[in-house]
Amino acid sequence: MRQTKVAQRYSKALFDLALETGKIEEVKHDLDLIKGLGHKDLSILLVSPVVSGDKKTAIFDAIFSKHVQPLTASFFKLVFTKGRSVAINEIIEAYADKYREHKGIKVVELTTAVEATDAVRAAVAEQLKDNKMLAGKTIQLKEKVDASIIGGLIVQVDDNLFDASVRHDLQHIKRQFIKNMYVSQLG
Repeated sequence: MRQTKVAQRYSKALFDLALETGKIEEVKHDLDLIKGLGHKDLSILLVSPVVSGDKKTAIFDAIFSKHVQPLTASFFKLVFTKGRSVAINEIIEAYADKYREHKGIKVVELTTAVEATDAVRAAVAEQLKDNKMLAGKTIQLKEKVDASIIGGLIVQVDDNLFDASVRHDLQHIKRQFIKNMYVSQLG
């Protein structure tokens, strides 16, 4: 179950506190470290409602106490104490969104049929710099490979989708043949 309201509130509280104390970068690094650990059993344990908040805090301290800021450790202690650990992943994602917004970073999702080359990345970045929606923003490319698009590329910025894929072109041609607009004009 998604915990978006909880995640937004907790991430905002953490971000505001990090901003106030000048520790935005350090907290972002800590959250990246925690998210990047990627140990499946630990992730399950930390979000499990069966394990008490005290045990989660003890486990978290044992693993991360020497590697994270006191602010981050205190925040996670609060999350565990309040029983909000089920929203940890969403909190981390929401903090990352707030961080990117604060730093003026826009995530642009680039989907290609095969792995994008450096030349393609550079060309897409150059085209996006001219876009008024991204003016003054730093562009962070998030790449995805989807062989079903056959060729070309798809660029998504927030809710805007720019589809220049071969699949899209073929679907467009198919719709034109189904409509058969040229035959109706002859009769």
